Amino acid sequence: MPIFFENRDIVAPGDLLAEGEYIAGSNTYKEGNRIYASRLGLVDYEEKRVSVVALNAFYVPSVGDLVIGKVTEVNINGWVIDINAPYSALLRAFDVIPKFKPQKNDLSKVFDIGDMILARVIAYDRTRDPILTVREPELGKITRGQIVKITPTKVPRLIGRRGSMINMLKRETGCKITVGQNGLILIECKGPEEERLVSMAIYKIEQEAHTSGLTDRVVEMIRKEKERMIKNEK
Repeated sequence: MPIFFENRDIVAPGDLLAEGEYIAGSNTYKEGNRIYASRLGLVDYEEKRVSVVALNAFYVPSVGDLVIGKVTEVNINGWVIDINAPYSALLRAFDVIPKFKPQKNDLSKVFDIGDMILARVIAYDRTRDPILTVREPELGKITRGQIVKITPTKVPRLIGRRGSMINMLKRETGCKITVGQNGLILIECKGPEEERLVSMAIYKIEQEAHTSGLTDRVVEMIRKEKERMIKNEK
């Protein structure tokens, strides 16, 4: 009675999970004596029951994605980064430091535990952890601004069709907004009040992503808040 994945592996809809006398649990279905995944998630084998834990709140990496992550570990060869995914990502030292030498270079002086970084995914598949790079302009350690977090599945709605929603936010607020595909967003404004306003708008988009007329409501909210801010300054 074979199983086809390791416990907690990421599986996609249609993946064959087990064959034989198993019971189909949540987010799976059975055809004959075979059990398949019906949702993207983490497979869970518990005795004879096969289930999938849906990844609604998690980010599934894809090569080319821009992500915002937090350094959780510094080791001899690089950094371990939390990117809001089921698995940690790796940023290799030689990607950051030319002619890297473990005996010479103190990696904690470059990125230390707790630092936030902007990076890009350059490699990922089900057999290994995601690999990141910061070898692009504007990538690297985040030193200013505010970071907000939303459910990764709501990122497309935040961006909007052809960038319509995110461009509207930038235009209406005058802020720089960098969207990580993993659900973390960096907001850089001229002051904390503007950053608070953008945060409010982002959370509104996340909560009302399923509704129509959302863009108009967000614009109205932003403009009313800006009027209130101007009145408070007088």
